[in-house]
Amino acid sequence: MTISDRTGAPDRTSDGPDGGPGTPDADGLLAEQLLRLTRRLHRIQKHHLEPVGITPAQSRLLRTVAHFGEPPRMADLAARLEVVPRAVTSLVDGLEAGDRVRRVPDPNNRRVIRIELTDAGRATLRELRSARRAAAEDILAPLTVEQREVLGGLLSALVDRGPESGC
Repeated sequence: MTISDRTGAPDRTSDGPDGGPGTPDADGLLAEQLLRLTRRLHRIQKHHLEPVGITPAQSRLLRTVAHFGEPPRMADLAARLEVVPRAVTSLVDGLEAGDRVRRVPDPNNRRVIRIELTDAGRATLRELRSARRAAAEDILAPLTVEQREVLGGLLSALVDRGPESGC
């Protein structure tokens, strides 16, 4: 059986003991709300990144490159981002076309290519910080400071689960 919550989104219900209509499936509703929030976060982030001229995926790659102590290899980036190497190649191509990163040879192994930030890439990172703050404020605006703290704790509990929890 399907019902709608106050936003009109479908909610899953579980069957009652007699096979008839049951009570709303709270976990199903939470999952649906999280998925809707994820889509909303993506839309808002994309909106705030448009003036910077970068996609959310490129933003993530640029931030990841910046977190390495030395220019990372493509394979390092793929592993850290948990994507296939081909996806990193496409993202690097786009960032390189915008002069935000450049491919450089590894000083110890000329067959290895590393990715380093350019001055334009560092400037873009500064712009990204402002865009991310603005996007976060858009999302969190309805919440009080206390609610934000509670949400942060709950999200940490979900995100910081160990590898034994599966995907």
